[in-house]
Amino acid sequence: MSDQEVSSYRVQGFDCMGCALKFERNVRRLEGVSEARVNFGASKITVIGHTTIKALEKAGAFENLRVYNESEQIEEQEPFWKRKANRKVYLSAVLSAVSWIIGTQIGEQSLIPTIGYLAAILTGGYSLFIDGLRSLIRLDFDMNTLMTIAIIGAAAIGQFEEGAVVVILFAISEALESYSAVKARQSIQSLLKMAPKETLIRRDGQELMMPVENVRIGDIMIVKPGQKLAMDGRVVRGTSTINQSAITGESVPKAKTMGDEVFAGTLNEEGLLEIEVTKKVEDTTLSRIIHLVEESQAEKAPSQAFVDRFAKYYTPAVIICALLIALVPPLFTGASWGHWIYLGLAMLVVSCPCALVISTPVAIVTAIGNAARNGVIIKGGIHLEQAGSLKVIAFDKTGTLTKGVPEVTNILTIKGNEADLLTLMTALEKLSQHPLATAVVREAEARGLHFHDQVVTDFQSLTGKGAKAVINQKTYYAGSPKLFEEVLPDGIQPPVRARINTFQKQGKTVLAFGTAGSLLAVLAVADQLRNSAKPVISALHRSGIEHTVMLTGDNKETAGSIGRAAGVTDIQAELLPEDKLNVIKSFHRKRQNIAMVGDGVNDAPALAEATLGIAMGGAGTDAALETADIALMSDDLTKLPYTIRLSRKALAVIKQNISFSLVIKFSTIMLVFPGWLTLWIAILADVGATLMVTLNSLRLTRVRDK
Repeated sequence: MSDQEVSSYRVQGFDCMGCALKFERNVRRLEGVSEARVNFGASKITVIGHTTIKALEKAGAFENLRVYNESEQIEEQEPFWKRKANRKVYLSAVLSAVSWIIGTQIGEQSLIPTIGYLAAILTGGYSLFIDGLRSLIRLDFDMNTLMTIAIIGAAAIGQFEEGAVVVILFAISEALESYSAVKARQSIQSLLKMAPKETLIRRDGQELMMPVENVRIGDIMIVKPGQKLAMDGRVVRGTSTINQSAITGESVPKAKTMGDEVFAGTLNEEGLLEIEVTKKVEDTTLSRIIHLVEESQAEKAPSQAFVDRFAKYYTPAVIICALLIALVPPLFTGASWGHWIYLGLAMLVVSCPCALVISTPVAIVTAIGNAARNGVIIKGGIHLEQAGSLKVIAFDKTGTLTKGVPEVTNILTIKGNEADLLTLMTALEKLSQHPLATAVVREAEARGLHFHDQVVTDFQSLTGKGAKAVINQKTYYAGSPKLFEEVLPDGIQPPVRARINTFQKQGKTVLAFGTAGSLLAVLAVADQLRNSAKPVISALHRSGIEHTVMLTGDNKETAGSIGRAAGVTDIQAELLPEDKLNVIKSFHRKRQNIAMVGDGVNDAPALAEATLGIAMGGAGTDAALETADIALMSDDLTKLPYTIRLSRKALAVIKQNISFSLVIKFSTIMLVFPGWLTLWIAILADVGATLMVTLNSLRLTRVRDK
């Protein structure tokens, strides 16, 4: 199979899940096709084997289906109620109403009302009958087949009025399914429209508008204020603010200047920017988000698998019951054939599991689309449901709960002026490659100190201790307190040692600066807790997360300080990467689902082992998008409580939808026993269930990132 051609196509005309599944089955039967998989949420089909667009459209077996290459931008289909084909249904409704009015005056069984109802059935049900008969020839008892049999059967036993009503109500049911599908897909459609299809490019000294497909890596893209970016790239000239909400969900625009990364689909708000293109159009962050969201909608959640299994047996079982109801009483008790055939036809209508079939996918597609619009990529219904039932979340400390960038928090001056000492220390540290040295440099830059003016010679790194250098013909040392215990004749004085111990108990790393004869200053450096960490942890606990765990390789003092400030319920310190993995496994052994939140790079093994891997900063790193089950596109923890709230809401909606559908179906079936079930009640129950499921699912569009 690996040598066979794999092609993906966009499909226009999927109004219901049943249509999509029937199309999938028909395509699998085509000569040269070994496998086909429909993605209803994304309106796509992937075909393994050789086929043509013409063959695919012929396999559709229902009207209005059109197939396009995946790369083509297809026109939006008209709403169900505006399509030309459905004007026949409107005419059918008018004919039925007129026939009913005439029937009340001259009698329902009169010739004129009967002809009117028959005309209404043929006018409104023509397309339905064609599709139903095609399926019947294939012995595929789908919704159209069952409705065709029910309507023709009703007419055959003289129930023309009921047949006409079923045609109209079935059209309404189809419209509701179409509406729910369109609304659920709107988030994907909005993503597809975010990036312009052409952009202004400077190439070989010339500026010209060109389609994004023709833009090459290294081209210079010119973006004016108020324009959207068509490609990913790096700013090479200009300064502006960029609204990145389309990608990251961040509401506050980001300042961008030379060297900064920018994304397709984002909005340039102020200045003129020249941007070097760094990715092809199919590889942009927006394209990858769209691909991931489309693929995620093809993944079946556990609840959807249950519904599919149930529907597989439910429909045949009810059809058998309908046959028994229609045949057994007349054959064995001499009862009226007309009455029992009518009840059997009503049971056929009940056998259509329309509302049940859409109960899960509509909710999942809506929720995943909502998340994508708010900068959260959920890679499938299974992960959405897992997030909805979580009780435990583990966090990597560095870069997740903390900012991931060490900062100078305290400066203790022992001898001399603070600014002068920091200038000298920075002149030395700027030559060091140690991460803590960069914290000192950033502090000096923030204060506007002129450390570059200092003449530094004979720099030497002292492995594991610090560094030394000659500045203005005098030797200075910078490094750990341990270094100065060795360098100073009398070591570090007790009062200073006490302050150092205090800093260390607070989880801070201490840097000392001085000469061979005197300690001049002590700096405390720490990876600061994110401002959002504590509110996020509190919000998670309020949303039903019972246990939050911080995992870190730091010492217990540092870990304890950060963990307590964040408000997590458990702190695991001094962990190697394999130890983090073992912590995750320990929760699995207790049969507890656990999510792991990290950056998707250093903690990739733990993310992979967790029930649910959640990576931050997905817009900036390919690893986060590839590794995680859920990617928070911005480097922002506040998206996490929103994700949990949305997932819990989606899980509740799915359960409600399934319950609504089953209760309505079985309640309708119960009407058979006292003989109260009619064709119009059966179809109205289906319409009602579909309406309830649709409206309930669309409530997920209102879940907002607070």
